[in-house]
Amino acid sequence: MLWMAEVPDSTIKLQGVTVTGKSKRDYQMKSSQSSVQVSHDFLETNLAGSLMQTLEGIPGVKAMSIGSGQSKPTIRGLGFNRMVVSENGIKHEGQQWGDDHGLEIDQFTVDHAEVIKGPAALLYGSDAIGGVLSLYTNHVPLSRFEGAVQLFGRTNNEQMGASARIGGKHDRFFYRAHLTLIDYADFKVPTDSIQYYSYWIPLKDQRLRNTAGLERDGSLVFGYSGYHFNTDIHITDSYSKSGFFANAHGLEVRLSDIDYDHSRRDIDLPMQSVNHLNVLSHTTWRDEQWAIEASLSYQNNLRKEQSEPISHGYMPTPWSTMERRFNKSTYSAKLGMKVQPGEHHTISAGINTEYQHNRRSGWGFIIPDFETFSFGGYVFDKYSVSERLILNAGLRYDYAQTHIHSYHDWYKTPVGNDSVYKERSADIHRHFNSLTWSAGVNYNVGHWVIKANVGKSFRVPIPKELGADGINYHIFRYERGRSSLDPEESYQLDAGINWSNDVLNIQVDPYVNFFPNYIYLNPTSEYVEGLQLYHYTQAKVLRYGFEAQVNYAITTHWEAELKGEYLYAEQKSGEKKGYTLPFSTPWSAEAGVKYSFNWRGEGFLGMNVHIVGAQNEIVPPEKPTDGYWTLNAAAGKHFSLGKNTVKVALHADNLLNKRYYDHTSYYRLIDVPEPGRNLSLMVGLDF
Repeated sequence: MLWMAEVPDSTIKLQGVTVTGKSKRDYQMKSSQSSVQVSHDFLETNLAGSLMQTLEGIPGVKAMSIGSGQSKPTIRGLGFNRMVVSENGIKHEGQQWGDDHGLEIDQFTVDHAEVIKGPAALLYGSDAIGGVLSLYTNHVPLSRFEGAVQLFGRTNNEQMGASARIGGKHDRFFYRAHLTLIDYADFKVPTDSIQYYSYWIPLKDQRLRNTAGLERDGSLVFGYSGYHFNTDIHITDSYSKSGFFANAHGLEVRLSDIDYDHSRRDIDLPMQSVNHLNVLSHTTWRDEQWAIEASLSYQNNLRKEQSEPISHGYMPTPWSTMERRFNKSTYSAKLGMKVQPGEHHTISAGINTEYQHNRRSGWGFIIPDFETFSFGGYVFDKYSVSERLILNAGLRYDYAQTHIHSYHDWYKTPVGNDSVYKERSADIHRHFNSLTWSAGVNYNVGHWVIKANVGKSFRVPIPKELGADGINYHIFRYERGRSSLDPEESYQLDAGINWSNDVLNIQVDPYVNFFPNYIYLNPTSEYVEGLQLYHYTQAKVLRYGFEAQVNYAITTHWEAELKGEYLYAEQKSGEKKGYTLPFSTPWSAEAGVKYSFNWRGEGFLGMNVHIVGAQNEIVPPEKPTDGYWTLNAAAGKHFSLGKNTVKVALHADNLLNKRYYDHTSYYRLIDVPEPGRNLSLMVGLDF
C-alpha cells in the first residue's frame, strides 16, 4: 500500500460517489483542500465508456469529449496540462498536450482513486495547477489465488468488452495480472446530418463515420508486502486504435475512394493508434514515527496519426499514410519521507525529477522535437493544535528547462519572388524556476467542519505552447505557438463547509482563482490553409465558483441527492479583455433518488435528472450554446454464487434521446451533437 495515500478502512456511500474514510469527519479533517476519495465499488457500479466518464458524477469533475471513445479530464474547468493524472504516485505522461488524446489507462485496473480539486503543485509540481486525479492499483491479494472476470457492453456504439484479473499471495510475496479487451463501432448521434463549413453532410443511420475503435490493455504486478517494508514492480501496456471522424478530416468522404459506410466497425483512414508502456518500481520503509517512499518509472508513449496522402496548401502529395508520429520517453524518480517528531507535528518532505525525450516524424507537422528536464523539492508541516483544529503549511522550489529543436518544411513555399523551406519552429532553449507555497486550516465543532486553503501554483509552458505551427484537423483549426511565453502562475483560495448528522450531509466548496499570466489558445477571425487560426497568448484571468452537494437519507432504503457547480471566468487584460475563456464550462445541476435493498444480496435502483445551463459567455468568434437536460437511470445488484460474488450494473444515459451540444466539446464546432440514448451493462464475477 502507498503510505502517502493514507487510505482509511471503511466507506460512506453517497449517491454520486463512495467516499472512503474512517468517518465523514475524519475524512474532512484529513486535508484543508477539497478532495474526494472514490472506491473500487463506485468505479464498477458506475462503469461508463471511459475512466473520466465514470468519474463525471463528482461535482467539479468533467469528461471533455474528444470523440472516438476518448475523453479528457477537467477539474473546475481546467484540464490538459493544468491537472496531473498520477498512477501510484508517478505522473502519467502520455501525449497529453494534444487535444484529441485521451488517457492511456486501463480503468479496470484501478482499485481506488482520489480527486484533489484546486492547486496541488506543492506536492505534485508543475501541471497540478488545477488539481490532481490520483489512481492507485496497489491492492494486495489476500489469498493464495483470487480473481475477477467482467463482461460489459454499450448500445450506442455497440461496444463489447471483457476484463480479467488474477492474483495471489504466498507468505509475503504477491502477484497480479490483468487483461482487458474492448471493441466498439461508430458512435450514434440524434441527427441525420451536420453542417461543416457550409457543407451539409448526411449521416448514414445517424452514425459518425469512422469513429470505431479498439483497446488492448495488459498489466503485471510483482511485490513483497511486509509490516515495515513493501516493494513492488508494475509493468503495464495500453494500446488503442481508433478512427477520426472522416467528414471532419479535410472532407475525405467527398474525395476518397474509401467506402466509409460499408461497415460501422471498420477503422479506416484517417486513424490514430497509441501504445503506452509503463514500468514502475515503488518501495516504502516505515516505522511507528517515520516512513520513506521511493519510486522509479519509465514510460514510453508511441502515437501514430495516419491519413490518406493528400496535398494541402503548397505541400505536394505525400509519400505515405503516416501523417504524424510521436515517440515520447519519460524517466521519473521520486523520493519522499514523512516523520512525526512530536505528538502534534507531521512533517513531509520530498524531491522528484523528470526527463522527457520526444521525437516526431511523418509528413505533417504541428509540434517539433523536444527535450525537457525538471527538478523539484518540497517540505510540508501538518500541526494538530487539538482534535478540533489542524494547521498546515508548505514550501516548494521547482526548476525546469526545455529545448525545442528547429524544423523546416520538407517542401518549398513561395515567398515573394523565391521559394523557401519554411521554418515552422526555431531552435529554442528556455529555463524556468519558481517558489510556490501553500497554507491551510481545518476546524470542526459540533456538526460542522470548516476548512480553507490558500496557495500559489506554477506551470511551465509546454513545448506545444512554445513551438506549435500547423493544422490540427481533428479539432478543426490551425494552431500557432509563441516562444516567449512566461511561466503560468496561479493564486487560489479554497474553502470547504460541511454540516452532517445521521441522515443529512451538506457540502459547499467555494473558491476564487487569479492567474497573472494565463496561457490559452486565442481564437481569431483569420484563416490559414482553410482553417481558423488559434494562437497562444497570455492574459490576466479571474476565476471563481463553487460546488455544492446535499445527501438526504429519507429512510433506511431511500436516499435523495442534489448537487451542482458553477464557474465564472473573465479575462482582465489582453485583446479579449472582458470576455471569458474559450470552451468555458456552464453551470450544471443534478437531482437524483436512489432505492437500496438487501434481497439475496445488496442492490439499488436509481434515477436522476441532469441539467446544464446555456453558455452565453463566449470568446468571439465562439458561438453560444443552448442549455439542456437529460434523464438517466441506473441499477445494480450483488449476489452470492457459492463462495463467489456476482455483480451486475446497468446504466441508461439520455433515456429520452435528447439532441444537445456540450459547450466544452470540439465536435460542437462542426454541428455534431452529443451521443444519443445509451444503455451500458456490466456483469462481473469475483472468485
